[in-house]
Amino acid sequence: MEVKQHLPGMFSWADLVTTDHEGSKSFYTELLGLDATDMPMGGEGVHTTLSKGGRKSCAIYEMPREMKPMTGGLAGWQSYFTVSSADETAERIRDLGGSLTIEPSDASTSGRMALAQDPDGAHFFIWEPRDHKGAEVFGEPGALAWNELYTHDTEAAARFYGGLFGWSANVGPSPDGGEYVEFRLGGQSAAGMMAIKEEWGEMPASWSIYFAVSDLEASLEKAKGLGAKQITPSMAVEGVGRFAFIRDPQGAYLSIMQMAQEA
Repeated sequence: MEVKQHLPGMFSWADLVTTDHEGSKSFYTELLGLDATDMPMGGEGVHTTLSKGGRKSCAIYEMPREMKPMTGGLAGWQSYFTVSSADETAERIRDLGGSLTIEPSDASTSGRMALAQDPDGAHFFIWEPRDHKGAEVFGEPGALAWNELYTHDTEAAARFYGGLFGWSANVGPSPDGGEYVEFRLGGQSAAGMMAIKEEWGEMPASWSIYFAVSDLEASLEKAKGLGAKQITPSMAVEGVGRFAFIRDPQGAYLSIMQMAQEA
């Protein structure tokens, strides 16, 4: 699906901060069939935009030195949510019990952004768009498809994000037999949420992304051939599709999903 703009409160972009830029670029272009456009960032490495048919899908960049203490030097996908005002949203984050890791600042003419943490510690970006509206394709093979929060306190998270973005929380069954929360905004699905389970170990609260693929099993085999590790068996959600969690060769976690219309 082609996207012209993202409504405030909606997941709109993701980028991968990695410790191996060339390795990550090779993995995702081969796995997802995306084109890569590099933009040198002076002495700060290269920023790569991944696109499908000329439409922006996501981005990759080398982890800056100052980020390593915050991330433990681990690669990871970062989620962005569109807002009308980064400054006003930053204040609301504080009022609701969250915090700001990076204060609102301009990203050249692309937009204004801030890096936040919810009360349980999950990081996310807020994005006030200017020249860069976010992902231009969504839900097609090779594009972002979904965004999901893992947290230790689903009720507190629902209050925080409901107050921040105006999301409502609908509770239903999850594929593994537990509860799954679907966040909705204005009648649209906005994101998902699951409680962190004891058997997952000492996992921090975090946001995770899904990419759409045309054939889940073929993509899993391809991912493993490219050096990724499959973390969970394939699972199905009726009317949505089939998916599995993987860890890319640089250590970043994500899910790949065969949408129901592709099955």
